[in-house]
Amino acid sequence: MLNGRPRQHDDLLFHLRTRSAHELWLVIVDASASTRRHQALSDAKGLLAQLFDDAYRQRARLALLTASGSLPKWQVQGLKASSGLRHWLDGLGAGGGTPLLAALSEAGRWLGARHKRFPAEQQRLLIVTDGRLKDWPTLPALDCPGLVIDIERGPIRLGRSRVLAAQLQAEYRHIDGLLPG
Repeated sequence: MLNGRPRQHDDLLFHLRTRSAHELWLVIVDASASTRRHQALSDAKGLLAQLFDDAYRQRARLALLTASGSLPKWQVQGLKASSGLRHWLDGLGAGGGTPLLAALSEAGRWLGARHKRFPAEQQRLLIVTDGRLKDWPTLPALDCPGLVIDIERGPIRLGRSRVLAAQLQAEYRHIDGLLPG
């Protein structure tokens, strides 16, 4: 181009801007009855609020799956983070069993299907749990980086979240190391 004027045919062609791939954060929240002990879920809500704010600022897409009662339940699937998540978070309560294994299986299927639709998308997995599960069989392979945040509190800790993280080949952190104070 010469002073903004095209000189050859290629100067007239439309060129797509290169954009970095979107990020998807899949968050699985264990909201079973055991997470009510020692303010575990309450502290996790504070951490999740910060995570939702970070996702909004980084323009990441969120998928949110809760594990409570008898079956996991999708709250959002691949939407841009928004202030509407704050209302959901305020109403989040704990109760029932821990269908975390079913949630992991569902997450694996969903992530695989999503990866086929959006192969350039960078997927990340975050699991918030106290790890209070009965014995589990082999876990599904989840083909993305993961982090297990252990919210187990109290004088007797079973430490199953650490084992869960190791079997999922995910990073492990305890919530006490993440909260200010």
